[in-house]
Amino acid sequence: MVGAPPPRSRVTPLARRLAARIRMTGPLTLADYMEACLLDPEHGYYATRDPFGRAGDFTTAPEISQLFGEMLGLALGQAWLDQGRPEGAVLAELGPGRGTLMADVRRVLRRALGWRPEVVLVEASPHLRGVQRQRLGDVTHLDSVAGLPQRPLFLLANEFFDALPIRQFERVAGGWAERLIGLDPKTGGLRLGLGTPLPMPREATLGEVWEVRDAAPPIMAELAGRIARHGGAAIVVDYGTWDGRGDSFQALRGHAPEDPLARPGEADLTSHVDFAPLAVAALEAGAAVSAPVGQGALLASLGIAERAARLAAAQPATIEAAVHRLTDPAQMGELFKALAVWPGAAPPPPGFTPLRRPDEGTLDAGDA
Repeated sequence: MVGAPPPRSRVTPLARRLAARIRMTGPLTLADYMEACLLDPEHGYYATRDPFGRAGDFTTAPEISQLFGEMLGLALGQAWLDQGRPEGAVLAELGPGRGTLMADVRRVLRRALGWRPEVVLVEASPHLRGVQRQRLGDVTHLDSVAGLPQRPLFLLANEFFDALPIRQFERVAGGWAERLIGLDPKTGGLRLGLGTPLPMPREATLGEVWEVRDAAPPIMAELAGRIARHGGAAIVVDYGTWDGRGDSFQALRGHAPEDPLARPGEADLTSHVDFAPLAVAALEAGAAVSAPVGQGALLASLGIAERAARLAAAQPATIEAAVHRLTDPAQMGELFKALAVWPGAAPPPPGFTPLRRPDEGTLDAGDA
């Protein structure tokens, strides 16, 4: 394994544990490292803290304004109406954070449609489960999507897939070498390096990085298969692209970027979502899927400006700033994209356009 000098870092308890693991079993993949840093039961980032909001390390769209949840909630509600108000339908969320998004969605569905579905949350963090129960009350928690009920499923996943572990491969002279995390022989600190090059059927220029999120397609296939069989709809919102090219592995701490190896367990680790494998998995599971649409364009089509105008009487400056941050292309409007999944026989949720599959069999994201 070869690599660059280690970053300036703090020896956290998890860093010591990872160093011992590397000495015993060898270098870690980025996926191994991310999983440990985020979900270690004793020292993992999500297992030990509330990372959201001004006091945390990052702010998600639901924390910016209730408008985000209201718009997505109404889109799911319209899909529920379009499918004939199926009985026993479940309202679910993957990685629900503080429960802010679900609280806004549930409120607007009750007020606008009188719909009071069972709420199911897929959450791995015991700490965040407690926060969610405090805000939402009686909800069902699950460890994974495999436990979701076999009933019509109306689901949201906002900034869920970006936190799933990735592996990275770099194009070198001998093929593709996986990026691995080992130990610097001089300092004993964590260091990024390269494994043995292997041939792979993917063309690229030297130095190009390819990111693979192995866990994402099976999760999408599970969701899409249930929706294809039982009805429902899923809306996925995340920051990313249509192809997993480029190094997007990053850390956030105190709302500022940080070297991902600097403080294991004390910073959020994430990377851009590759939407193409999600779309392929949904199609292969028998569901219809949309082209990815920018968050700003989606919220505009769902009526965020009109809803903001009604709310602006109380706090016009605050509402205007929130809408700008959520929709402006230079803020979250283009970086974040949304993908929808629904049964092929039903219309798409409002704001989404079905993905085209040209005659040659390749997926076309259109203008998204």
